[in-house]
Amino acid sequence: MLALIAGTGDLPPALVARLPERPLVCAMDGFVPALDVDVTFRLEQLGSFLADLTARGVTRICMAGAVKRPQIDPGSIDAATIPLIPKVQAAMAKGDDGALRVIIALLEDAGFTVVAAHEIAPDLLPAAGVLTSAVPEDWHRADAAEGEACVAALGTTDSGQACVVRVGQVLAKEDADGTDAMLSRFFEAYDPPLPSDPLEFVAAMGTNTVQMFRDWLSGLDDVPATADDGILFKAPKPGQDRRADLPLIGPATAMRAAEAGLSGIVIEAHGVMVLDLSAVRQILDAQDMFLWVRPRGGV
Repeated sequence: MLALIAGTGDLPPALVARLPERPLVCAMDGFVPALDVDVTFRLEQLGSFLADLTARGVTRICMAGAVKRPQIDPGSIDAATIPLIPKVQAAMAKGDDGALRVIIALLEDAGFTVVAAHEIAPDLLPAAGVLTSAVPEDWHRADAAEGEACVAALGTTDSGQACVVRVGQVLAKEDADGTDAMLSRFFEAYDPPLPSDPLEFVAAMGTNTVQMFRDWLSGLDDVPATADDGILFKAPKPGQDRRADLPLIGPATAMRAAEAGLSGIVIEAHGVMVLDLSAVRQILDAQDMFLWVRPRGGV
């Protein structure tokens, strides 16, 4: 039996929709997924929660969706969780990837097999190649190499999986708030002249916001005007455990990338999941933007 520990966002419902049988849906207290939840648990009762899963016949666990580190109430820790406290403390002291490694090891020690989201839904990992009508130019390929190097550097501090690059310059880096928040901040920082509700215009695909940004960016930092308005680059952290927190993009990411005036999105092949690929392609095609699923180190 499979248990899905679901966070927020669109990934947990997408996984449930692809399963032949509904899993046991579990959620940490304070994080409400877009699913009906069967079991809610607190980290202070983790030991009891795992014992309950075993009693229910759960043998496999998948973790999917966004969660933030909860505040631990020492007075709420139950007897079954006390032996796990050293590992929980070790997880809380690490970055995201380090914490997930500790949690995965803890689950495995309890007898569970940890299943990756892309193992449940392999179709969420698109094939390598350019999947849109628009294609990257040579400078986009150079920017992708710069983006790969940036994400690798972010990985050394376990701080992000995405960045915005334009003409060899990293203009924005992802932090704990995620890719969409990074794009929104980037958009606000450059304060471009867009309609009052640009997201609605992009969603309706009625305005070429990319061209508007091209006109505006032509004088940025004295860079000569080109067709390049930058890329969003996204990839896993080097060496991360891919059974949890594999990067993800979807229609909202495509719309925010269009809002930000980018020329396209570059994701690492076999390393970034795409929710609703057809909608992502439709949004990008309407804005003459590209989606490049790039092998690591690719050109």
